Amino acid sequence: MNASATAELPVVVIGAGPTGLAAAAHLIDQGIEPLVLEAGPDAGAAVREWAHVRLFSTWGEVVDPAAEKLLAPTGWTRPDAAAYPSGGDWAELYLQPLADVLGDRVRYGARVTGVSRAGRDRIVDADRERQPFVVHAAHADGREERLFARAVIDASGTWATPSPAGGSGLAALGEKAAADRITYRVPDLKDPTVRARYAGKRTAVIGSGASAFTALAYLADLAASDDGAGTKAVWILRRGISGSTFGGGDADQLPARGALGLAAKAAVDAGHADAVTGFRTEAVERDTDGRLVLVGEDGRHLDAVDEVIVLTGFRPDLSFLGELRLGLDERLQAPLALAPLIDPNQHSCGTVYPHGHRELSHPEQGLYLVGMKSYGRAPTFLAMTGYEQVRSVAAAIAGDLASADRVELTLPETGVCGGAGLFDAPDTPDATEGDGGGCCAPAPQLVQLGAPAAVGAADEQAPADGCCGS
Repeated sequence: MNASATAELPVVVIGAGPTGLAAAAHLIDQGIEPLVLEAGPDAGAAVREWAHVRLFSTWGEVVDPAAEKLLAPTGWTRPDAAAYPSGGDWAELYLQPLADVLGDRVRYGARVTGVSRAGRDRIVDADRERQPFVVHAAHADGREERLFARAVIDASGTWATPSPAGGSGLAALGEKAAADRITYRVPDLKDPTVRARYAGKRTAVIGSGASAFTALAYLADLAASDDGAGTKAVWILRRGISGSTFGGGDADQLPARGALGLAAKAAVDAGHADAVTGFRTEAVERDTDGRLVLVGEDGRHLDAVDEVIVLTGFRPDLSFLGELRLGLDERLQAPLALAPLIDPNQHSCGTVYPHGHRELSHPEQGLYLVGMKSYGRAPTFLAMTGYEQVRSVAAAIAGDLASADRVELTLPETGVCGGAGLFDAPDTPDATEGDGGGCCAPAPQLVQLGAPAAVGAADEQAPADGCCGS
């Protein structure tokens, strides 16, 4: 196929989540035809799975400008810019209307199973960049389809591939066998069936990010309710407690994100949760009653729990990109030029430098991983980041490099700066609680924190984590 014919092909966008749909809007704004392939039955299928969780970003921060422009002729108006949507609100009030405007440019029930170059596997060099991309998709009705594209934007996110409980990055021994008592999602405790699963039970929460904060706050609310007597959480951290454990608090430029960490701290301080530090799970065993016993790499056995909530992050699914030439960081599995900007080993600030097509590019010209997937295994992704990414990528595909290279975004700071550090490094003068530096783990222990300086009702009702998967 010659270059002019390839230029007439659509750009395939994988995923109809927030970033994927924004990519389609920006492509249309550039005069380029998108084709969005979504594995789920609706727009924002992944977002709908955490519909009960409230974002820590406001409506003003989670609506893409090009998407809003596309929606305007339909009479759509953005909800109150200062209000905090839930995942369900985001999907129903914004993502689905946007997908509806895109019409048949969005195909549901279409799971991408492979991407390559037409007539070229990853080994072949000859005339490679002149060939269109070929995309294989499996449809919900069993059909298989082959599509051609001038470029591919992978906005499939990481929601479907959560990280395991095991401290080595592998599933702990016995973890899969205990699947009936383990979840990798923040539970919806307003659902009566789910609520009954955790009410009056002892639940381990493994993780140290916003999702773990959310789960701890939800369990604390359940413990304080009339039907939650006896509910107890055990918060398991692979590192120690430091000044950055609960986020930036009042210093966070996203106030709801800071309040979320304070709400988790309040749950611990109120006695609804105990924190076990320096514990890296090696095995999950069952006691004689069928309850789960977590075993650490150091041989310790924790007291039995009824349920386990694993919130240790997500990782990208790269399996369907195996015939393409990717340039990924060996640690984060993020694009090579982006990885140093987001590496949690080096820093935990929210002030990630705005980035676009150059940081997101790969040896395979015309391929871009965007949205949460672009971060690989790194946390703290914001919807605003994804929208800026696809604005730049769409401009680059259109050949407008001046626009593609222009920075049009300033990200809010978390209020937590300094590297996450090595989890088992010894204490140093710089790794102190006050400066929020390296999270150096003390000897493993069970701790209860002192009373918070100020955590009021407003904090307890604070919107929960953003989970801005795309």
